[in-house]
Amino acid sequence: MLKTIKNFIKEEDGLGTVEIVIIIAVLVGIALIFRDAIINFVKRIMSGIFGDDNILNDLDPGNIREEGGIN
Repeated sequence: MLKTIKNFIKEEDGLGTVEIVIIIAVLVGIALIFRDAIINFVKRIMSGIFGDDNILNDLDPGNIREEGGIN
């Protein structure tokens, strides 16, 4: 019985999954905290590539929060 308990404690089968879930949760939290900075960064890149103001208006952070998604 004692050997079975020791083997159960040493098992690490689900440990990799838990680590991945924690890493994803941290990344999502960081993305939510820095949402405005990320959106502004993407807007600068998009304006440099396309130079179109319509794209920049679609990426307005206020619109994303109010409507729940990108237009």
